[in-house]
Amino acid sequence: MQIVVSKKDLQRILSRCQGVADRKSTMPVLGNVLLEVEGPDRLRLAATDLYVAITGSIPAEVEKGGAIALGARELLERIRHMPDGKISISTNGAATTIRAVGHPRRYTLQALPGEEFPALPAAAANAERLTLPANALARLIAATHFAISTDETRLHLSSALFEWDGDRVRMVSTDGHRLSKMEVKLKSTQASASMLIPLKGISELKRLCDEAISDTADLEIVITQSGPNAFFDLKSFQFSVKLVDAQFPPYQQVIPASSERRVVAPRLAVMEALSAVQVAASDRTGGVKLSLSKNMLRFSSESPDGGDCLDELGAEYSGGEIAVGFNAKYLLDVLGAVGAENVAIELSGELDPAVISPATQPPDGSYTAVIMPMRI
Repeated sequence: MQIVVSKKDLQRILSRCQGVADRKSTMPVLGNVLLEVEGPDRLRLAATDLYVAITGSIPAEVEKGGAIALGARELLERIRHMPDGKISISTNGAATTIRAVGHPRRYTLQALPGEEFPALPAAAANAERLTLPANALARLIAATHFAISTDETRLHLSSALFEWDGDRVRMVSTDGHRLSKMEVKLKSTQASASMLIPLKGISELKRLCDEAISDTADLEIVITQSGPNAFFDLKSFQFSVKLVDAQFPPYQQVIPASSERRVVAPRLAVMEALSAVQVAASDRTGGVKLSLSKNMLRFSSESPDGGDCLDELGAEYSGGEIAVGFNAKYLLDVLGAVGAENVAIELSGELDPAVISPATQPPDGSYTAVIMPMRI
């Protein structure tokens, strides 16, 4: 192989590949990134840990074709230290030379033959496809990713449920203590499908969407479910993830159909008061008490070492008095995801879950979160 590429293009795609490559695997090749010449003027790069895979291509001046696999982290570190401009990559046997065009700086790395790199999954030609704006997928992930369990032994909870049905797409996540559901309405009716995407896949998708939106605001993503995998095509990247084969909890049964009490308050003011009260909460539980009285929302906390704290703010509430304990971080995560000026908190009893949503749901979608109470 002998090619010349732009440092900027190569570094951008290597940064994404390096996040997927698995250096800790018992298969050393999984810590590598595949570089493969595609046609007369493209270089394709790919990385996988056998569960998540990413591929992308960049323009290249091709003098000689071929395919090699190089250590993902090692290659990225060297590319970062190259001067801006063009970079030449050439192989001679197992040795690969990386050189800055018009500059004396160069590196050498040992390469593996491209055929040793694992074959990547591909979507069936007749598989159902969904076209979704990248900013819509980013909204779905931002509103739900924090409630995904990090316990990888509980596969049904360490994943996000992604569903699309006609003109609606939704994402739901829960770790058993809280649930977050976001739904977006599309402009057109499309296919229907349901998939469980593991936490690592969601994390990588979030990074890809955020980067894509910063480059192109109106970018669309083509999503395909094919066999055990899901594929996300966006701009110059294709991302694939092996879906989780498990039963997601029946989330509709977790969301209370109705609540006895409803309070509406400015979201930012609630977050500010809650953040202040959290400082004095127990380090072990992070618990705060939420109390309601006529036109008043109050937060309080206490701990043996941190003393106590109380703050209150005016709110739209006319029901009876009640006090319920919650994990402060769970409340703050949800309030950060709501995104509305005013937030509604619905409660029934001291041991019943709280339902949190925008005071007025937007016409292009809806958001609902459920948080289980705690004893304080």
